[in-house]
This record gives sequence, C-alpha cells and structure tokens, in this order.
Amino acid sequence: MQRVRGAALQLPAAARVRAAQLQQQQAACSGSGSRSIVRAQNPVQWQPPVRPAAAKLTAFRFRGQAAVAQQKPRSRRRYRLSSRRSYSRCLFGSFPMAAALLLAASTSSSSSAAFRPPLRLRSPTHPPHPRLIRTGRRPFPVVRAAETDATKDAKPKAPEKAPAADGSSFNQLLGIKGAKQETDIWKIRLQLTKPVTWPPLVWGVLCGAAASGNFHWTVEDVAKSIVCMIMSGPCLTGYTQTINDWYDRDIDAINEPYRPIPSGAISENEVITQIWVLLLAGLGLGALLDVWAGHDFPIVFYLAVGGSLLSYIYSAPPLKLKQNGWIGNFALGASYISLPWWAGQALFGTLTPDIVVLTTLYSIAGLGIAIVNDFKSIEGDRALGLQSLPVAFGMETAKWICVGAIDITQLSVAGYLLSTGKLYYALALLGLTIPQVVFQFQYFLKDPVKYDVKYQASAQPFFVLGLLVTALATSH
Repeated sequence: MQRVRGAALQLPAAARVRAAQLQQQQAACSGSGSRSIVRAQNPVQWQPPVRPAAAKLTAFRFRGQAAVAQQKPRSRRRYRLSSRRSYSRCLFGSFPMAAALLLAASTSSSSSAAFRPPLRLRSPTHPPHPRLIRTGRRPFPVVRAAETDATKDAKPKAPEKAPAADGSSFNQLLGIKGAKQETDIWKIRLQLTKPVTWPPLVWGVLCGAAASGNFHWTVEDVAKSIVCMIMSGPCLTGYTQTINDWYDRDIDAINEPYRPIPSGAISENEVITQIWVLLLAGLGLGALLDVWAGHDFPIVFYLAVGGSLLSYIYSAPPLKLKQNGWIGNFALGASYISLPWWAGQALFGTLTPDIVVLTTLYSIAGLGIAIVNDFKSIEGDRALGLQSLPVAFGMETAKWICVGAIDITQLSVAGYLLSTGKLYYALALLGLTIPQVVFQFQYFLKDPVKYDVKYQASAQPFFVLGLLVTALATSH
C-alpha cells in the first residue's frame, strides 16, 4: 500500500482525485473475485486490463468514441499479488495499473478535449449501456460512415428511359416505343412483328394493284389483294422486324432495354421459331398467289424470296447492310415501297420498265423515311460502330439529308408526271408535298428524337397518298 500511495502522489491533481475515488471503490468491494461490474454505491464499468509492454498504443473505446493515448514504457516487473487475489482484481487487476491508465489519459494533449475516460462513475438511475456489459469477449470496433452534406443532398438519378411496365397496352400491340411490359407470349410475339410497320407495305400492294389498271372490285380480286397484303405485311414484314430485333438485341439493350428480346420476355428458341414460321408462311402465300393468278413464271414467289433475302442481309452479318447508312437505308426504302408495289402490280398485270424506274426513284424517299428511325438509335449505333447517317454525318446534317431525300424525290416525280402530260396528277402530288414540308419544319427539324412520332403521324399520311396519286397516274 505504501508503494501504491507513492505512485498516486506523483500523479497530477486531477489524476489524484480520480485515484482517491478508485481507492474508495476498492475498499467497498466484497472480494468475491467476480470480474463483472462492481455493484457499489456508484458502480464502475469493468474494462480489460492493459498488459505492461514497451511503448505501445492503447485504444480506449467508450460509447463508440475512440481516443488513442501513448503509453509510456514500463518495466516488465510483475507485481506480486497478495493472498487475497480477488481483492486486488476487484477493479482492474491492481491499482497501479489503473493509475497508469489515468496518467496516460491525463497527459494526452492531442485528444484531451474529446477524450472521455473509460472509468466513468454512473449513478444507479443510469444503468450501463448494453454494449458495455461484460460478455466474456472483447467488443469489436464499429465503424460508422460520417454523414456529410453531400450524402444528404444526393438523390437517385432518374432513368433516362421510362420503364416499359408503365407503358401503354395499345403501344404494345403496335410494337412502338412506350409499350407496356406483357407476360402473354402471343402479345409479345405480336409486338416483335411491329404491326405499326405493316401499313406502308399494305398500301404499296394497293398502289401496285391500282397501277396495273386490271384491278376490279370483285370478290376474287379483293380476296387476291387481301392475301397479297397478308403476305407483304404480317408475314414478310413481321419476319423482317423479328429478325432485325434478333440481330439488334445488343443495340436494343442500350437504346430500348425493355423490348422483348433484351428484357428476356421471350426465349431464344421462341424467337427463332417465329422467324421461320413467318418466313415460310410468306413464301407459301407467294406461291399460292402465282397459282391463283395463273402465272407461267412464279414472279410473286420470287419477289417474296428476294424481299426475304434483302431483309436477311440487311440485318445479319457478315454483310449487314444497315452498317452502311446509304446502302442500308436505300435497301429498307426499296423493301417498303418498291417490292410491295411490284407484287401488287405483278399479281393483276405486268411490270414495265417505267414502273420499275419510278418505284426505284420513290425508294430514295424511302431512304429518307428510314433515316427518321435512325435518330432514336444513335447512341447504340455509335457504341457498336454502326455507321448510320446520324452517326456518320452528325444529327444536324442527317436531318437535312432526310428531308431532302423525301421532298426532292416527290418533286422529281411530280415533274415526271407533268412531262408526260398528266398535269392534274402532278399538281395533286405537289399539293400533298407542301404539308409534309410544313410538318418537317414544325416537328422534325426542331428535334428529330423528341418529335419523331408526331412527325411521322402527321407527315406520312400525305406521303402515302402521294404514292396512290402516282399509281393512279401511271394506270391511265
């Protein structure tokens, strides 16, 4: 005890006061040998003893706060314990150890303001914190992230594209952007065929039938035309759209990740089965129409084969015509305008060279219409190295290429009709071209991505009516 008191007298004033308090608590111990919290008038939380060692850092943790104090070198002399071993271990194993801890805490200048001593007297009305109750293990330190203004102000970034689950069922049936996510496999199959792309092909068949000059409003002719429209629209166009989505699944995963194939709504085997069924159905209807019309040469069947092959090399490697903006868009325009026109005219009449030239010229306008659909895919095309016209020339230049191809083609056809003495048809075609130019400046040239649907819904009806005017002009 003399040695202990001598060590206590060498402490600073604050440490001597704390040492006196600890000595009172030591005298009140019952000597039961328990290493739990001392239940006295002012219970003190038990802390594990600090083993004497040479110059090491000791971390004190209390209520999740940490303070590091440098312990002074101590000798390796072991303190002899009295026979009442439990009495000396009542608090911290020995009073000199506690005094050394207090000395190190009081002399730490760097953390004196934020340091809270591990031995804190608590009144009976404030029980120890549950995390500090002795459980036989040394508690693990808990690291908590500090809350900063940046984390408080951080907000989740809104998705750039609206999820398909919030879309429209009508858009889903048409296969256009903003479609609702469906689980019905037949609705998903219909969405893959993109019914919104059928009308130009159906209209092309009608224009070809009108241009033949041999179409009559009889049951047989109407039935033939309907079968030819089914071949060109749902079957071969559906085949074209499905195979295009299949080979563009990587691009759609960037541009439209909610579409059926990249979203996983339809399996690989189901897509391949649909491609083959639509292709064989279209070719079968083409052969049927040749037999029905009594053709010596199966021209409708070969047109169906040529259109299917063009659709394949447009989407599939190694050729993949869509990689080149000019060739790919012209091939797409020809398949949407020239081929159905030729099929309808061959079904009821004969193809003439002037019709072939005229429809090929109209395919240049189809090139401009195909460019309209490239603006919404510019991000994915650039990522995968596809040289579409918006990627190759930039958005501003591609806009003027698009409208120029559409308008100049129709003006050229109007000039051709005027040169052949068909003034009224030429004026009618010119009158249908003017509204298209107005809608181009109102919607498309402002923002081809934002207003693409509005532009096509407003301008395309005048374009297809111009096709019908041209067909009627060539039939007379």
